[in-house]
Amino acid sequence: MPKHYRIGILRETKTPPDRRVALTPAQVVEVINKFENVDVKVQPSELRCYKDEEYVSLGVNLQDDLSDCDLLIGVKETKIESIIPGKAYMEFAHVAKKQPHNQKLLQAFAANRNTVIDYEYLTDSHGVRLVAFGHWAGVVGAYNALRAVYLKYELGQLPPAHTLHDYDELKGILKTIKLLPLKFVITGGGRVAGGAMEVLGQVGISEVSHDEFLTKKFDYPVFTRLDPWHYAKRKDGKPFEWDYWVSHPAEHQSIFLPYTHAADVFVACHYWDYRAPHFFTVNDMVHPDFRISIIADVSCDIPGPIPSTIKASTIADPFFDFNPITGNEEPAFSGAPNVTVMSINNLPGELPRNASEFFGRLLIDKVLPHLFSNDSEGVIERATILKDGKLTPRYSYLQDYLEGQNT
Repeated sequence: MPKHYRIGILRETKTPPDRRVALTPAQVVEVINKFENVDVKVQPSELRCYKDEEYVSLGVNLQDDLSDCDLLIGVKETKIESIIPGKAYMEFAHVAKKQPHNQKLLQAFAANRNTVIDYEYLTDSHGVRLVAFGHWAGVVGAYNALRAVYLKYELGQLPPAHTLHDYDELKGILKTIKLLPLKFVITGGGRVAGGAMEVLGQVGISEVSHDEFLTKKFDYPVFTRLDPWHYAKRKDGKPFEWDYWVSHPAEHQSIFLPYTHAADVFVACHYWDYRAPHFFTVNDMVHPDFRISIIADVSCDIPGPIPSTIKASTIADPFFDFNPITGNEEPAFSGAPNVTVMSINNLPGELPRNASEFFGRLLIDKVLPHLFSNDSEGVIERATILKDGKLTPRYSYLQDYLEGQNT
């Protein structure tokens, strides 16, 4: 690390705009005080949930030109035109799964000899992620599922989360919600699913076992949560093993179909490997027993394991209908046989102040100490996709993607 290390906090340039920030004003001050010889500059932004004045009031320097910084920190992907050659970037790059829409971004970073550190792959030695907005994605995703229920079942309207000041105000809304006896299924076992369960719990939706969910009728709303071994099995018939699932996801097949016959609402909070099986097919969706009418796809992998997620929706326009007969998008809540989809890919942006504070806390406690040391545990190394414009060994499988293939 240089004698004097400069971090630049980027203004978000992705469209649609994102109001989150990696470090709040108070957290910037904490970083400067906590880590020796570290300085932080903040790029001014009119959109950020924390105003420029909130940084200035705490003595933080605003600086439009960050070319003198060693590391540039953002949240979402950097706009290609704003890339500063030779700099290190830390952000959610969304390239490691060969996402088609970001192929040119990886190529631009490589051409500009950039180092790219992806938040998603900052993990401990056991592979557990260290920083994420996942909890807040789950919170807002589940709330948007409830908004969709209210609209689809003509129960009224719930205010969008982004129109509320913070989570405390949203909690007040949750206390007023009254639902029909619907069944919700949640996939995933991490922070995202935890956030979704937190919201459903505050509404008073009861958790039931998988067997009860599949076999019983209820006169009140219920949910169940599935881990990977509940929705996938090995093709060779051997018992599910976590390590084998992680290393050989393609050697599994989906066993999720029974839940499509029992659930009304699917809140997808799982982590998906692009080699893993899909949950169901479009043909499954046209089967008379397919019951799911609302899918809140918090994971939002495109293309991915949920065939109705044909695009990312937006905070401004969160819902659309998927017609499984035609395979086309139709206006939201336009009736049978359509499935209503919510697939916002920046859900925590609806509660940006809460999400930013939560994320920055993790960044300070779990990542920056490794960045400002010799990284003896390999935390930064594991998340570095490009080093000075070259793919690191861990991400060498992206070479064809970087060269313009797999488009």
